[in-house]
Amino acid sequence: MAQITAALVKELREKTGAGMMDCKAALTETGGEVETAVDWLRKKGFSAAAEKAGRVAAEGLVGLATDDRSGALVEINSETDFVARNETFQEHVREIASLALASGGDLNKLRAAAYPGAGRTVEEEITHLVATIGENINLRRCVALTTSNGLIASYIHSASASNLGRIGVLVTLEGAPPSDPLRQLGHQLAMHIAAAKPQAVSPADLDATLVERERAVLAEQAKASGKPDNIIEKMVEGRLRKFYQEIVLLEQTWVIDGETKVAKVIEAVGKDVGAAVQVGGFVCYALGEGIERKDEDFAAEVAAQLGS
Repeated sequence: MAQITAALVKELREKTGAGMMDCKAALTETGGEVETAVDWLRKKGFSAAAEKAGRVAAEGLVGLATDDRSGALVEINSETDFVARNETFQEHVREIASLALASGGDLNKLRAAAYPGAGRTVEEEITHLVATIGENINLRRCVALTTSNGLIASYIHSASASNLGRIGVLVTLEGAPPSDPLRQLGHQLAMHIAAAKPQAVSPADLDATLVERERAVLAEQAKASGKPDNIIEKMVEGRLRKFYQEIVLLEQTWVIDGETKVAKVIEAVGKDVGAAVQVGGFVCYALGEGIERKDEDFAAEVAAQLGS
């Protein structure tokens, strides 16, 4: 029997797109004959992943996992929303979210982590899942937040199952130990973030380039008024404050009552719990955001297949 080398496994993976362990098993079964191993994988359905890898995957699920001091989000994409209702797919997203929590939100570590009970890495398990479900599936991103003096709050919007949905939010509150008022604030903040989609906690956290570009645009608009420079400067600062109110969490209007500034809400809860409560950070994942979706005419596609 030929020796099953790493080079042989790599060659077979490149030919088929199948997972490393599956390629090793195929080569072992076929005595190291690569082409025979290709057929072996095709018969098992494992190489189907390569045929689907180029197809747009913008549906799927955002998965959430939390413990007392940390939380993680993952986005795993599929081609259709039907897969998001598949129990096997849901269980995989839930398990991978837990592994993301253990890996500290490092995507490379998560891909290389052992998937429980499978004898495969997470990346290889996803390849295996592609062959099982029959759609392109992609582990797109993951993130984790931690706190040492506070709590992690979370929210899943459009939930299809426990800790699974189309929008996921994590937010950390610092400065006070966990309590019912703090937990309620955290949950409401997470809901607010899902609805208002802030880009930063405070103006100081915004990208300086973004702020300067906005300031330049506002200055040009103000100059068109023909007013004196000192008035123009005040106009720019006023419009910049409005800009902050749109994209900065602490400057936004609280979606719960539509009136109070978020910073004031947090300040009030801080007084209730006797501590200076602060937002340590947040992250919001919206399913498929930033993925270019291909416009498809389903009827035309079916007609083309029937005519072929």
